[in-house]
Order: sequence, then C-alpha cells, then structure tokens
Amino acid sequence: MADASRQPVAPGTPPNPPDMSRRGFLAKGGVAVAGLSALAAAFSPLRHLAPEDLPSLEDFLQKHYKEMTPADKDRALARIRGQVRRRHRVEVRVTDPPPLDGVEFVYGLNISRCIGCRRCVHACVQENNLSRSPEIQYIRVLEMEKGSIDVESSDHHYASAQVPRPDKWYMPVQCHQCANPPCVKVCPVEATWQEPDGLVVIDYDWCIGCRYCEAACPYWARRFNFAEPQLPEGSINPNVSYLSNRPRPKGVMEKCTFCLHRTRVGRLPACLEVCPTGSRKFGNVLDPNSEVHYILKHKRVYVLKEDVGTLPRFFYYFDERGSRYAEPPGPARPQEAS
Repeated sequence: MADASRQPVAPGTPPNPPDMSRRGFLAKGGVAVAGLSALAAAFSPLRHLAPEDLPSLEDFLQKHYKEMTPADKDRALARIRGQVRRRHRVEVRVTDPPPLDGVEFVYGLNISRCIGCRRCVHACVQENNLSRSPEIQYIRVLEMEKGSIDVESSDHHYASAQVPRPDKWYMPVQCHQCANPPCVKVCPVEATWQEPDGLVVIDYDWCIGCRYCEAACPYWARRFNFAEPQLPEGSINPNVSYLSNRPRPKGVMEKCTFCLHRTRVGRLPACLEVCPTGSRKFGNVLDPNSEVHYILKHKRVYVLKEDVGTLPRFFYYFDERGSRYAEPPGPARPQEAS
C-alpha cells in the first residue's frame, strides 16, 4: 500500500529537499551551537591573556616546527621578540641554530669529584630563563650515603652550606638525552622529538601540556609550568633560542637541552662552565680526539637505570684511586676490595 504521508514530487524537484520544518531547524541549530561551544572551549585557555598577547590566526595555526619554511621561522622569531618585549620590557636576540653535521653530543659527569655545591643548578636557572616563582630547576643534585647508590632513598633537599658532608657523595641528574627516548614515543602531537645531534627538544608553541612525556621519563627530567613563570626584572638572559631558553608560557613542558643555544655555536653548557671541581665534561662523541670519547673508552663508566633501555647520552664515571676526592663505592664499580 502506498504511503499516504508522501506527496507527489513535481518534475525537476531535488530528490531530498531541505527539511524546513521546526524540527529540522532545531536539529541544525543544535549542531551549530555544539560547534560554537567546542570552538569556545578550544579558545578558553587564552581567556586570561591580555589583548596584545592573544595570538593572531596565523600564529594559532602555526605549522609544526619541522614543517616550517625559513620565512615561517623568521616570523616566529619576530613574534617571540615582540612577546618578550611586551611582557618583560627586554630586547632579546632570538636565534634558531641547527644541528651540526657529524656531531653527537654526549655529557659525562665525574661523581668522584662532585661536591654537591649546586652551582650548576643555579647557573642553569639563570642561563635558561627558568621561572623563579615558582622556581623550576632542570638539575637535581642527589645526596647519598657512601656505599649506596639507591637513588630512591637519596635527598635533594639537603642544606648546601654543609657540603661536602662526611660519608656522603653527590649525583647530579638532569635530562639524559636518550638515544631511545620514551618521552618522544608518548607525545600525542609530536611536540617533542630527537634532533640529528642527539638532542631531544620541545616546541613550546606546539605542546598541549598533557604531561605524558613527564610520566614516561625515568629520570624525572621534565618540568611542567603549572603557573605563569615569573622572571624578575633584569634577570632575563637576552640570548635565547626557539628550541631552548626562550621564556616559556604557562601550561607547557620544558627540560634541559644541553644549552643548545650555546653548544651548537661552539660554546659549552652553562652548568659545565660554573663547576668548581671540573666534574662535568661535554663534547662530540663522534670525534675520536674529544674528551668525552676518551672517557668512554678508558674510564669506568655507567649509566643510570640502564635496565630501562633508554640508552642515555648522559653518563657517570669515576676517578682512579688516589684522587683527592673519595670514590663512592657501589654496585656500579668493578668487583674489587674497597
């Protein structure tokens, strides 16, 4: 039997005319409202910004760093200079040094010489424009009992005025720039990746603050900006890099980059330059004449949490016996009488 509700269709009429009924109108209106609500939610993190700090549409739709053309990068660097000028009243020089050919950066730390003074910690804060309130630090110096290498029972809140303390030894920990970085694998938007020189970097403009990388890192090397970073007037290092030490906003991850704004132009990391005991060594492991290459070949070396398979480019080593600093015994040493 024919459906009495269906009316004859005149020749030339579209087979599915638009639904002009009230029900159709409300359905379409509901979809539109939902779309606007989603758009408002997407922009809600920007509601606390001053009008002059709101990104333009071009900035908001910025390409991934690895897809940016030289012209795109020039515009991004100019935008960063403007933001720092408005927020901190400081003129900065923003660069984007690329990886060097034939270079793989490696960091070595002599824990038989480290005295736990934390000068490296504070030099890093200054060099990398880290927030002072709340204070963020890329380097943790662990104080441990002689004869133990248990990092879980270590203390990184010890009083620096008392170092080096008897029967204690010290192990600085920072980003290990892993060759097999778990943080890169878990990032859902590819805001963090590994560069050809081995450095794992973050594009702060691309990061969505999900903190998956923080959870994946076995070295507690990543920091999250829960609050707007505070940089006191006159404290900003004006020599900044897009992927390194430019001032970061609230809601993004950050970490040590081996001071790539320095090391990619032939300088040493700030933490190394300030070390009073020469505990820190840095260089190109692919260069057979480099100090780090020699240390890896001739010293007693170990890496932290080797069992997790991250293949760190940050390693620890010991002096030979007879050093003026006591060599901390532990399972990482060769089995011999102490």
